[in-house]
Amino acid sequence: MTARLRLAVGAVLLALTTAGCSSTPEAAPPAELPAWQHDSVRFLGTADALGEAELLDAMSRRGSVRDLSPDPLTDPEIAALLWSAQGVSTPTGARTVPSAGALYPLEMYVVTPDEVLRYVPSTSSVEVRYDTRAKEAVADAVSDTPASRAYALVVITGVPARITGKYADRGIRYMWMEAGHAAQNLLLTAAALGLGAVTIGAFDDAGMADALGLSDAEQPLYLIPVGRPLP
Repeated sequence: MTARLRLAVGAVLLALTTAGCSSTPEAAPPAELPAWQHDSVRFLGTADALGEAELLDAMSRRGSVRDLSPDPLTDPEIAALLWSAQGVSTPTGARTVPSAGALYPLEMYVVTPDEVLRYVPSTSSVEVRYDTRAKEAVADAVSDTPASRAYALVVITGVPARITGKYADRGIRYMWMEAGHAAQNLLLTAAALGLGAVTIGAFDDAGMADALGLSDAEQPLYLIPVGRPLP
């Protein structure tokens, strides 16, 4: 990629990051979302795994991959995936995707064979719940499709009350838009890391919520299995 093209792409990314966002995003989730029960907190580190990844190359290689290995992903890989979807990208606290009013109604979870991870964007860490049954429960919620056998099942959830207070019912539309922004960033990051991923929108909502231990204030929006592509 030429220097001029790299600068142009950077300008586009900056515009996408800041579009529709106020300069003073909310610093903490509102009180209507109760604390998610977890066993420990693990620092994932920064998204350095992206390294010198080229955006245009990642875009050209992005595609739905359903045959995914159960081989583990590393913490740096998980850090890059989550940061791309909801990470803090500026000193003012803005994130990597546009959010109406900078209200950030989304939450990110990763379900692995042994754990459920909840992303904490402000610290680049995850709250960890040790659970060997959650992945099977998520697979059941999507009728055990082949992609659900991937090592990491990323779930994007939404907290409607964070955004409807300002935008009323239209805030629900904005929440779904943001879920699409986050999903695309994650898919491009997966491609840049040489991983496979596929989006799934058809699942049993109640089963997914139970598997993640969500409160009534939060609802599952999108499932993205991620793993190493099988030969």
